Amino acid sequence: MTWFDARHELDELLDSHLAQAAALLVVQQAHEIDGDGEGVDAPSLHRYAPKVTFQVFHEGRLALRSANAPAVPLVERDKGFKTGFATVQIGGVTWRVFATHGGERDVQVYVGEQASSRASILWAVLRSTLWPIGLALPLLAIAVWWAVYQGVAPMRRLGRALAERPAQALHPVKLEGIASEMVPMVNALNGLFERIGTLLESERRFTADAAHELRTPIAAIRVQAQVALGEADDALRRGALQRTLDGCDRATRLVEQLLTLSRLEANATPSMAEVDLRALVQQVVAELAPKAIGKNQSLEFEATESCNLPGSEALLAVLARNLVNNALRYSPQFARVRVGVQQHSGRVVLIVEDSGPGLAEADARRLGERFFRVPGSSESGSGLGWSIVRRIAAVHQLEIEVDQSAELGGLAVRVSGRCGHQAV
Repeated sequence: MTWFDARHELDELLDSHLAQAAALLVVQQAHEIDGDGEGVDAPSLHRYAPKVTFQVFHEGRLALRSANAPAVPLVERDKGFKTGFATVQIGGVTWRVFATHGGERDVQVYVGEQASSRASILWAVLRSTLWPIGLALPLLAIAVWWAVYQGVAPMRRLGRALAERPAQALHPVKLEGIASEMVPMVNALNGLFERIGTLLESERRFTADAAHELRTPIAAIRVQAQVALGEADDALRRGALQRTLDGCDRATRLVEQLLTLSRLEANATPSMAEVDLRALVQQVVAELAPKAIGKNQSLEFEATESCNLPGSEALLAVLARNLVNNALRYSPQFARVRVGVQQHSGRVVLIVEDSGPGLAEADARRLGERFFRVPGSSESGSGLGWSIVRRIAAVHQLEIEVDQSAELGGLAVRVSGRCGHQAV
């Protein structure tokens, strides 16, 4: 852009020079033309004079010219004389020519300049600009390369530090003298290591607790099997075998709950559909009714109009079964357990309350911790039921509230979520 702009300005300047020279010739042409009509050659007074030429024609005859001008007009007049600028080739040399009339119409003035002289002037003008640029660009490239190399040096140090870390290392990354732009990335990496460490610690604790919980029913099964083998009395042997079956059932429930919790902890997204919560809970209550009858308990179910809840039918059934089963197991004989499904302001609420002993506030806050069981409870269990309930609620974006039942006096659990489309 600098080249073209300078050349344009230079052409304008030198073209005006040609026009001014032609104007001088027009003014002086009457004095420069001899009366006898013979052409006169002007002397060459400067070493650059050969690069500039002029001609004056009077009535078609050459009246005045420079020493380097040809005898024929610089611009062909085959198509008539035209004033203005033209670029012509004469003897293999390119000329920029300005043609105009003299004081009278029969006088023609031509002033020309070699195009190469313009290029020489242009190069002279641009040389002072181009050579500093030619020198500065390599230096600038080296400076930019060095700046980038130094700028990414902390990145290379970070890469080496991460490559040299042992696979089990989860301590924070610490680099001295890092750029402020890298601080968020290093902080994000350290946060990731912290979350991975928490997850691994949780998995180790889960594995250890699961192994401990499985060891208990397996040991009980082994003891009862040994008793059955060594017992001669049929009634005692039968009782030992029954307790062995009970231990197997307990181990089965524990394994099922561990598998359910493992799938939920893996954040596997279940397939969602519109679930009629009233019908689902009613079916769960019907399945657990024999257990309530076996303990002489009153199991009640109340529901308003049907309401669809978006979610997984299988997981919601597990949630409801765990809540109702806990209420039945930890309530004494002849207790009341009431299950309700209600709808308020576009939300569906599952309520499970009982007339049992309830929970202390400190124990209620710990509900959901893996393998946590209320101290002093006589009921067997794995302590995973509430963990499963809270994970299912999180997957379905449900809210859980644990309180004391105002009417029955025991524990009251409320699970609420936004309704889907109304069931017909």
